Amino acid sequence: MGQFENTRSLLERHKSVTPAWMSLYYKEPISLVSGEGRRVTDSNGVEYLDFFAGILTNMIGYNVPEIVDEIRDQAGKILHSSTLYLIESQVELAEEIAALSGIPDARVFFTSSGSEANDAALMLATAFRRSNQVLAMRYSYHGRTMSTVPVTGHSNWSPSSLSPFMVTYIHGSYPYRSPFGHLKGADYIDACVGDLRELLDVASAGDVACLIAEPITGVGGFGTPPDGLFGEFQKALKERGVLFISDEVQTGWGRTGENFWGYEAHGVTPDIITFAKGLGNGLAIGGLVASADVMNCVKVNSLSTFGGNPLATRGALATLRYVKEHDLQRNALERGRELREGLEKIAAGSKTIGDVRGKGLMQGLEFVAPGTKKPNAEVSLALLEETRSRGLLIGRGGLYGNVNRIAPPLTLTRDEVREGLDIIAASMAVIE
Repeated sequence: MGQFENTRSLLERHKSVTPAWMSLYYKEPISLVSGEGRRVTDSNGVEYLDFFAGILTNMIGYNVPEIVDEIRDQAGKILHSSTLYLIESQVELAEEIAALSGIPDARVFFTSSGSEANDAALMLATAFRRSNQVLAMRYSYHGRTMSTVPVTGHSNWSPSSLSPFMVTYIHGSYPYRSPFGHLKGADYIDACVGDLRELLDVASAGDVACLIAEPITGVGGFGTPPDGLFGEFQKALKERGVLFISDEVQTGWGRTGENFWGYEAHGVTPDIITFAKGLGNGLAIGGLVASADVMNCVKVNSLSTFGGNPLATRGALATLRYVKEHDLQRNALERGRELREGLEKIAAGSKTIGDVRGKGLMQGLEFVAPGTKKPNAEVSLALLEETRSRGLLIGRGGLYGNVNRIAPPLTLTRDEVREGLDIIAASMAVIE
């Protein structure tokens, strides 16, 4: 049996035992079996430059000795003990994250995923405020659990209307499609804050628990609000004691280049920060940071069987230290500028790219019908396929499936930026 037959066989087996809603990229799905640096190889021996990093998760890239050695050493000792026992690497990682969080007297709790981290953050906020009323952003995504689905403002990812919360969705994260989108800068922010204040008056009953927001939307298509928006939101929220949760699952660890956390662009200090993805560089780890008074408001017993386990926290420590020691935030800023300039040049010659947005190594291309803002999912899908055929992996997103997400590992080089841009430009030339 040849290599391609092996892939088709694996696809058939996949379909026979996994949910139909667990979708795969590409008309001919691929199986990635190895990686080195920013490049991955599939089961047919085809190599790709990876500009999506396992959905922004393989933050340092692949087969990094400093991280692999730590994981290998820990795997030879003990993989798991649970939070019922002291775990030195868990404590050490929590200390480093607390110091980086910007939250005074911070406490850290580890989970196994971003969904679980957001779930825990919502539990804390609603317990602290003794309210089940939650504010969330339109076009947002916060996970697939029974509490995070109903605060996800993205109907493609909300299979149920059942919710433990009363949720009110507000404007701001997606200027390109906002009814206030004709306004710029401070005027846009003022309009969104005015809308928030009105909603607090007319669409809530007494105390509201929290606002949960991504500084840049992830699944929603990398919607990028103007700097300062969430700072102005927080002023209105603080008047009523409402907590602010910054969902940094995709924007944390320096990916935006300008800052270590996405929230720092907004002149705001969150009450709770959630994180996951890049911290583990492929290992399953998430978590949240909150001040001691918020974190300790839970007065019942709780724990996490897998959160903070020795293997994940040891690997995460190695990843976080690699980020700091190699100043990857600066690299994200510099390579991100080069990437953005190249994408804007491509967009200038395109009839179907309606918007280029994002920060650092988190850039999005939104496709529309020429001369309109009508979503054009066909071109987005074509770009996904064409770039793959030329050796580049990118992502997709957006409510209408018309946004391509570009988010390489933070170790990306200048030459790899040029290589990726050349492939995107050549792909667009063929498509258009």
